[in-house]
Amino acid sequence: MANVEHSGRPGDAFAAGAAGTAKARLGVVRAALWVIAAVLAVRQVTVVLSTPKGERLTDLETWVGPGGVLHVNGSLYDSTRFTGTPFGGLVLKPLTRAAEQALGWGWTFGTLLLVVALGLVAARALPQPVSRRTALLAAPVAISLLMLSLPVRNTLYLGQTSIIPVLLVLLGCFAVRGERTSGLLIGVAAALQPTVLLFAPLLWFTGRRRAALSTGVTFAACTALAWAAMPHDSHTYWVHHLAGVGLGRPADDLANQSLHGALLRFGLTGPLEIALFLLVGAAVAVLGLRRAVRYARDGQLLLAVALTGCVAIAVSPTTWQHQLLWVLLALVGRVGKRASDRYVWPVAVVLVMTLPAKMMLPNMPVLHPLRDNVVLLAALTAACAVPFLSRTSPHYQVPIPTQYAPPVEARWKHVPLLPFLRRVLSRPNLLLELLLIRVGYSAYQQVRLEAHGGSNEAARATAEQHGEQILAIEKFLFMDIEHWVNHTVVNVDWLRVFFDFYYTSFHFVVPLSVLGILYVRRPAEYRWARSALGFATILALLGFWLYPLAPPRLMPGLGYIDTVHGVQDFSQPDYGTLTALTNQYAAMPSLHFGWSLWCGLVIAILAPKLWMKGLGLLHPLFTVSAIVATANHWVLDAAGGAAVVGAGFALTYLLQGPRVSSRAKPAEISIAEPDQAKDRTPS
Repeated sequence: MANVEHSGRPGDAFAAGAAGTAKARLGVVRAALWVIAAVLAVRQVTVVLSTPKGERLTDLETWVGPGGVLHVNGSLYDSTRFTGTPFGGLVLKPLTRAAEQALGWGWTFGTLLLVVALGLVAARALPQPVSRRTALLAAPVAISLLMLSLPVRNTLYLGQTSIIPVLLVLLGCFAVRGERTSGLLIGVAAALQPTVLLFAPLLWFTGRRRAALSTGVTFAACTALAWAAMPHDSHTYWVHHLAGVGLGRPADDLANQSLHGALLRFGLTGPLEIALFLLVGAAVAVLGLRRAVRYARDGQLLLAVALTGCVAIAVSPTTWQHQLLWVLLALVGRVGKRASDRYVWPVAVVLVMTLPAKMMLPNMPVLHPLRDNVVLLAALTAACAVPFLSRTSPHYQVPIPTQYAPPVEARWKHVPLLPFLRRVLSRPNLLLELLLIRVGYSAYQQVRLEAHGGSNEAARATAEQHGEQILAIEKFLFMDIEHWVNHTVVNVDWLRVFFDFYYTSFHFVVPLSVLGILYVRRPAEYRWARSALGFATILALLGFWLYPLAPPRLMPGLGYIDTVHGVQDFSQPDYGTLTALTNQYAAMPSLHFGWSLWCGLVIAILAPKLWMKGLGLLHPLFTVSAIVATANHWVLDAAGGAAVVGAGFALTYLLQGPRVSSRAKPAEISIAEPDQAKDRTPS
């Protein structure tokens, strides 16, 4: 009101109020992100320090512990346990005088501070221009991602030094003034990790020649100092081991994500493998550095640094997990002209760098070469293949906007629709969908396995007790038909074979087929149906966790016949776990029936023909018959499955509103404004 009275312009007051609200909201989000980063940091430190002595900081203990290699009078490399450079050993030598417990705590908190510094420097180095929102939120997001990444977690757990070279390079490129100082820091990093020397060509070809020369001189000086102090160790490392080749674990170990390690895992050995490694490594170095120079000249120096680090990962003879942090920095590159494609590359990088490879890809022999080298492939792809956008591209700042369905009001005004979940009419990016589905299913498998699904007697007793409760409720409701149905089907061979086949064959095939057809033919309905299925599955996982339940076939003394798995021995302690591949006590609610009911409802709602709708509804009918006939579920399990599916559709309605047809008229389609698209684009 004061603004209105003094200026006479009511619009200014409203604009100021809106700006103040947006600023306050941004402040709340920023504070929440900093809290998340702090919680992750505390969690990582707690995990390390709560680990029993002898299992934590094992590499640090190997170096500077009472019996560590830095205490011995002989060579550091006699046992191959020390994999650093002689200069690294020279730097670590003074730490042998520190008290063991104080060193462990100091090393852990010191590494944590280095990670925080790395996140702050990376956040300030984002390619310009960036929005104010991005500038304020980048630091806590960067620190959180670093804390979650496998290299940082591995570094904290082992007590490694691999954060230091990355931080020195970023400080040299972005934080210090003067090319000589910049080269000094990068040269020290190269003395600790020799492949960092690849940054010298990047500096040279981007016009920072004094920094490149300073890098080389500093590296040579540090190496010469170590050679003068430890000549025998230096000769062993640089001449006998050819810059550390052969130190540490076997080079074909899965943890070695370099070209050399991958070629050894493919079965190549001897001169052929060495020649191929040198040839492919040289090609990767040339192509990757050319791309890095191009992006550096384009003003994307952080991306150029990340690509050079990815080249270093590939061409190093050994690149262990704690040295793979360069790949995470590559997510700053922008890929894709459409707004809907912008998240594919950063999501893929985050998943690769935060989740084990076995969660990214199914455990299929044909995919093992891809799964075993997934981080190397990510580094190679980033360095040599990913078409990052130039800052001169018209789509760098403002991508092609996303098409949204027209807003539809909810039937009830109190329904809390979320604006950012507006339904998209365009087809979602297939790679991003596959990544999310795969990771979601891996999380589903893991929760099923951990939710009281082990072979211990207590978990089994609890599940059997709950089974007795379910049976008692069914008897009270006159629904206990499982025993009669099970024995009736067993006596009819063709019916038993049919239900066994149906139980084992259609659980995944039908839902995936429905999702595939919707993705191709009805993209808006695909998003609606996928969200409902996701919510239903999450609710089911809560049920598995809170109420472990033994199915009829695992209830001793009740006379049920396991038609699918055959006769098993109740006297065995791990009876019913089926080798721990899945939690056999995750019976309530039944996702076998829940997923089939979801399929039936989606087909009945969306199918254009009446016979298609009827055929779709037959699937849940056959499924509920199969799960009862094979003694894999109680009738009430099916009721639970129906409940979570209904809740899944309800949550989708509450959060996104009523279903919107993808056949909306073009005039009704809402196109995101360029400014809005710019705000949604990750910077």
